[in-house]
Amino acid sequence: MKGFSLTNGTRHPVPRVPFSNFAENILGRHYELSVVLVGDTRMQRLNRSYRNKDTTTDILAFPLEKNSGEIILNVRKARAKAKKFGMTPNDYLNFVFIHGLLHLKGMDHGRTMERLEDTWCRKFGVPYPVRD
Repeated sequence: MKGFSLTNGTRHPVPRVPFSNFAENILGRHYELSVVLVGDTRMQRLNRSYRNKDTTTDILAFPLEKNSGEIILNVRKARAKAKKFGMTPNDYLNFVFIHGLLHLKGMDHGRTMERLEDTWCRKFGVPYPVRD
C-alpha cells in the first residue's frame, strides 16, 4: 500500500483489525488511506456536516482522489451494532471496515455491494452479518 495511517482520536485501544491488509487487497497497492477512530460526538458532527444526518454512525468513508481516501470509524458504535447482528465486536469491525473500503472503490448500497462484501468476508474469514 502506497500510504497508510491510523489515528486514534479516542481513549480506547485500537481494535484488532488488519486495516492495512484489508485495504491493500481491496483498494490496491497504490492507494493512500487514512483511518481515524473517533467517538460519538465527533462522528455525529461529521455525519451532520457531510450527510445531513444528526446522529452518530459506525463508519464514514470519504474518497478524496482516485487513489486516496479516509475512513472515519466509531468503534463504540460499531461494537453496539455488533450485538444487533449477533456478531462479536471484532467480527463486526472487520465487516464494517470492508464495507467502508468498498465505498471508497465507488460502490453504493445494493445487491452488487452486498455480493462483494460477502466475497471479501469469505476471503478474509470474516462472518457476514445476517440482515433483515
